Amino acid sequence: MATLGERFFTRLRPTPLPSPYLVSVAPAAAALLGLPAGAAAQPDFIEAFVGNSVPEWADPLATVYSGHQFGVWAGQLGDGRAIRLAQAQTDTGPWEIQLKGAGLTPYSRMADGRAVLRSSIREYLCSEAMAALGVSTTRALSIIGSDAPVRRETIETAAVVTRLAPTLSASAISNILPRAKT
Repeated sequence: MATLGERFFTRLRPTPLPSPYLVSVAPAAAALLGLPAGAAAQPDFIEAFVGNSVPEWADPLATVYSGHQFGVWAGQLGDGRAIRLAQAQTDTGPWEIQLKGAGLTPYSRMADGRAVLRSSIREYLCSEAMAALGVSTTRALSIIGSDAPVRRETIETAAVVTRLAPTLSASAISNILPRAKT
């Protein structure tokens, strides 16, 4: 994403969540990144994938885009609660690692930038079930929860879903972008 230029993203750090705890990790998704069994039990896993610390391999940013929303042209949209943590190069190709619920971004509009545990569990289960059925979709690496309150219809608890998506390499992106005329 960063290869597209700064008009397409804003670099920012995730907003920390207090007292994070691991809710679940998907072993098949972890294997896509080459993570060893038991990696999720390490404190640095939780801190990195909830956004409380930014590992040296990360380059966090939120993307801006435009398109239709609710059946009408919405103009500028963007990652209102998701922050791309990094693009990982793996044996199966590049994977984008994204934290959903990682806090406010410049594209959050009037929202709080957080995700709640209830909807995070639903996304996690659905994405991994679809993958198991052979449907191409994002994958859910983990859910990390926190007792931090998030206001929706009622007060709920916060969560961050770490999503994975296959992506294009920087060289593939440069082959797609229009060439400047000389």
